Amino acid sequence: MRTKVTENGVLIPKVWLEGIDEVDIQQTQNIIIVVPVQADDPILNLGKQPILLDVEDASIHHDRYLYDR
Repeated sequence: MRTKVTENGVLIPKVWLEGIDEVDIQQTQNIIIVVPVQADDPILNLGKQPILLDVEDASIHHDRYLYDR
């Protein structure tokens, strides 16, 4: 798609951003990158659902179970 750059910039079609609430715009040399930003970072959800075994504190003390044998 080609478009003219106006005094307001460039308009990106909304259908290209369906389901996206926020984007991060980056410029590196002659490249402009538009990256969707996730509302929730999935890494922050790790450990919120403990495992259902004989270990009750795996989500809190996971290092103990990963590294100590």
